[in-house]
Amino acid sequence: MPYWFNIRTRAVEEHDDPERARGADLMGPYETRDAAERALDQARQRTEAWEEQERAEREWATGDPDANAWDANPLND
Repeated sequence: MPYWFNIRTRAVEEHDDPERARGADLMGPYETRDAAERALDQARQRTEAWEEQERAEREWATGDPDANAWDANPLND
């Protein structure tokens, strides 16, 4: 049975629950309740790993350790 993690209520919801939220509030599906309960931790760990990989790639591409201080977001200018 699939499970989802509701980021608004911070609760695990089951596939056959008639009150289950729809759309953007849900992460999943996950095969187990335990996996759904760890959804935010997993997402945080993946984001941190991607950010570290991007930092390493920028430093490698530029040869400049200070290249990681650069912010690519034009709204932050």
